[in-house]
Amino acid sequence: MKWFYIDESITDGDRRQGPFSIEEIQDLVKEGKITGSTLVWHNGESCWRPWKEHSAEVEQNEASEDKLLQETINEILKQQVLTKRYAGFFVRSLAMTVDSFILGMVGLAVLVVLNAAGVTNIQEISQYSEAFVTSPSIESLSKLFQLPGMDILLSICNTIQAIYFIMLHALFGATIGKKLFRIHVETRTGDKISWLGAIVRYIASLMSMMLYGLGYLTVLVDPKRRGLHDFIASTCVVYNTPKTLQITEK
Repeated sequence: MKWFYIDESITDGDRRQGPFSIEEIQDLVKEGKITGSTLVWHNGESCWRPWKEHSAEVEQNEASEDKLLQETINEILKQQVLTKRYAGFFVRSLAMTVDSFILGMVGLAVLVVLNAAGVTNIQEISQYSEAFVTSPSIESLSKLFQLPGMDILLSICNTIQAIYFIMLHALFGATIGKKLFRIHVETRTGDKISWLGAIVRYIASLMSMMLYGLGYLTVLVDPKRRGLHDFIASTCVVYNTPKTLQITEK
């Protein structure tokens, strides 16, 4: 749309100035070259009118355009939310690696405390652990588990692990590892996982591990990237999606 205005400072000849865009007209208003009484016209108008009459219409049109833009953006975001991006095997493995490292550090701290209390012996545990890694066998693993205080150590570490996964999933929908990679667990319907759901999912994840990790391999072939524990708990792991987007003020 092209705009014109009457330059009242011109006393001889054609006083019509233009064409201008609406942005250029608004700049001229700021510069004081166009005032509220300045006659302004744009194509589609039947006659010249003072700028003050046009300004209200321009503001109203801009507000309508901003509203339409916001509605369009919200609709796009809504479609993005409905179109889930499921987290695959690789990113979930990275998240699990972070969680395992954190739990490993906590387990080491527990071992140090139990060793200081005389419940366990770090040197013996280290020795039998190295023997198992060097020559894996049921016998070497059995000797490791039969060491004094190992039952207490394993009970404490297993309890901490259960609390870690259940509590973080129930409260935040994600462990520290998942948050780091911007993924989270939600129900099949897209709702936040409940405490009961988090408990069921954790127990099911132990089943996935007891099957030599085969329960996790379904993530590679399932369209929604679900593991066996996800099928049992009716959950899925998805990438975080922004819910809102605000238009910045001009």
